[in-house]
Amino acid sequence: MILVTAAHGNQGRLLVPRLVAAGAALRACVRTDASAQRVRAAGVTEVVVGDITDPRVMARAMDGVAKVYYVGPTLHPEERQMGFAAVDVARAAGVKHFVFSSVLHAITTDLIQHEVKRDIEEHLLSSGLEFTILQPANYMLPQRLTPAFEEGIFRLSWALDRYQSMVDLSDVTEVAAIVLADSERHAGATYELVAPGRHTAYDLATILSGVAGREISAERIDPELFIKQFLGANPHPYQARVARAISARYSSHDFIGNPNVLTWLLRRQPTTYAQFAQKHFEASQASKGRR
Repeated sequence: MILVTAAHGNQGRLLVPRLVAAGAALRACVRTDASAQRVRAAGVTEVVVGDITDPRVMARAMDGVAKVYYVGPTLHPEERQMGFAAVDVARAAGVKHFVFSSVLHAITTDLIQHEVKRDIEEHLLSSGLEFTILQPANYMLPQRLTPAFEEGIFRLSWALDRYQSMVDLSDVTEVAAIVLADSERHAGATYELVAPGRHTAYDLATILSGVAGREISAERIDPELFIKQFLGANPHPYQARVARAISARYSSHDFIGNPNVLTWLLRRQPTTYAQFAQKHFEASQASKGRR
């Protein structure tokens, strides 16, 4: 049996249907009853509901499980402790393969969430568990496209002339399903998951303009305004610190990777940003047509 944590999160919503379609015996761990209803509707019969900050929830979720796909909550102030506990519980439960969703360049310690994931990687490496570590680049996010297509402005909270590598979340979850299906082949591996291309915000705006058929400009949002828009008027201090660190790092350094590993794992060319944008533009147009 495979356990997927955060089974109704950004990754889980894409990974769970893949695993269900492949006929995998699956258990989902989610935080709320509403999320539990949704993963059951997706075909999961075994669901554990609870807060994974509670070791008893993790112990219940991992009981009798052979494989774990662990996704930690990036903005949670206890993410490090939660990751350590998940590894420890997995070892105690006799889990055979622990797949950890980390981040590209986890050694970049001025990015707070990277340092946290680096520490969890180290704990996993020292645990004696069979493991695979996935290190995706920044996700191509549909929510950034909505204002771009509706208002003609693509907004970021860091310097617009810095280069970034990205990856389509669908490609990431395809790799996760591949790794979970063939643990022996992928055990002990650490995989960087990066799509082709490295882009500035201006490059991305140009791509979006071509997709939408009208000019879309790039605009930098003040980081403090972005924090209020994204996290609310009174964000948790830890979450605000993470957001400020992201804006500062991405304004002073490029964040790039190489697509070779992802290409090899998928056995095809990974999704480009232009393909990702085209897909979501067409979906948004179809949605408008149904209204």
